Amino acid sequence: MPGTTPGGGECAGEGTADGAEPRGLRFAALGDSLTEGLGDPAPGGGWRGWAALLAAAAGPHPDEPVEFVNLSRSGALAADVADEQLAAARRARPHLVSVVVGGNDTLRDAFDIHRVAEALDRTIGALRADGAVVLTACLPDPGRMLGLPSALARPLGRRMRAVNTVVHALSQRYEAVHVELGDHSWVADRRAWSVDRLHPSELGHRLLAREFHSALRARSIATGAPPSLELDGPVPSRAASAWWMATRGTRWIADRCTDLLPGLVALAALEWRHRLKGTGHLLEDRDRRATLAALTAVTRGPAPALLTLSLIHL
Repeated sequence: MPGTTPGGGECAGEGTADGAEPRGLRFAALGDSLTEGLGDPAPGGGWRGWAALLAAAAGPHPDEPVEFVNLSRSGALAADVADEQLAAARRARPHLVSVVVGGNDTLRDAFDIHRVAEALDRTIGALRADGAVVLTACLPDPGRMLGLPSALARPLGRRMRAVNTVVHALSQRYEAVHVELGDHSWVADRRAWSVDRLHPSELGHRLLAREFHSALRARSIATGAPPSLELDGPVPSRAASAWWMATRGTRWIADRCTDLLPGLVALAALEWRHRLKGTGHLLEDRDRRATLAALTAVTRGPAPALLTLSLIHL
């Protein structure tokens, strides 16, 4: 059975091989470039990110160490987390594990909400079975963040809503610590985003770390001061953002969309045909049914509460 941390939260793998109590809190971060820390340069080089900031403030007591391992990698899909990162996380026997992934899945031509749901269910379920406290989050719409035309943004927006619906439902099922980011107030704050318009800036990463810290405090898991909002570097300016888009952004978006572009053109054409005929609701209904079917498959007959939650977020 899971034990408890000094702050009252659940923990995994009580004791060590020699029977001694483990020292401090163990925190593993799973996911993609968002958790890897892109957009928040570390003072010593590389990336830091919200998970590292949270780790520094997540302990139940300020003088207790937090063992932190970041297993996330840029470009990871939900299946990559389940197939590659999950095993490494379980070997680390963490008390806390963050599972924040799904944005890259929406940017792939082969997007399948059934595969995303299965991978997330497998990951979160295994970690909770180990007794770990799992942290999850919904994500902003990538089409809106990139400022894509509506015919391109709407299909991506529906995909992101589908992923967020699955995350909401599985978070409820497994009693995860969940934060809402899709429509959070700071998502619309330009200062919170890096020049690539898709990853948080240092300020954004700090705000995200504080959101998770607040959620952990509500569970009496983190009891210390939240991560600071004091910045180590400058906030990206409009001029820097415009320069990046002019010199590197177009190529960056093209590279990101190499896999998606052919399918996205087809999605846009389908979007236009339905809008012209006034049947756009049929696309909404199709994606809604697919998401509910994916949830039904992973829950093997979902409880009414899961279905109700799904309907709300779709």
